Amino acid sequence: MIDGVKIIEKKVITDDRGKILHMMRVDDNNFDKFGEIYFSYVYPNQIKAWHIHKKMTLNYVAAFGKIKLVLYDDRVKSSTNGLVQEIFLSNDNHLLVSIPPMIWNGFCSADDNLAVLANCSDIPHDKEEIERLPFNDNKFPYDWNKK
Repeated sequence: MIDGVKIIEKKVITDDRGKILHMMRVDDNNFDKFGEIYFSYVYPNQIKAWHIHKKMTLNYVAAFGKIKLVLYDDRVKSSTNGLVQEIFLSNDNHLLVSIPPMIWNGFCSADDNLAVLANCSDIPHDKEEIERLPFNDNKFPYDWNKK
């Protein structure tokens, strides 16, 4: 696992009417502060990668569908420098992934359906603190075409 990334099992409450999927509470151990919540839709066979935040901590859960989340650590002084990590998120595998600043990440639908990723970040989005590269950039030792 990439140093600093936290994968947290979240509570699911199910009854005959449906489900409640918990995401973040102010008393969670990994909660720092509130920035914003947004939802990122990803269409089948599309890839939203790569991006890195210089200041923002991301807190991702799958709100709908199945997500393949991929992380890449290129921090020079990190014990996990050069490591790629795949994490699969869904309503059946309800996890929160907390990603500290300076970890490259991207995601796609893990099947042939629409998927929605929710992020409860610790700061509001700021276009000055994010960097983006194409999903097929040679910097990344990852092939999105492999299933």
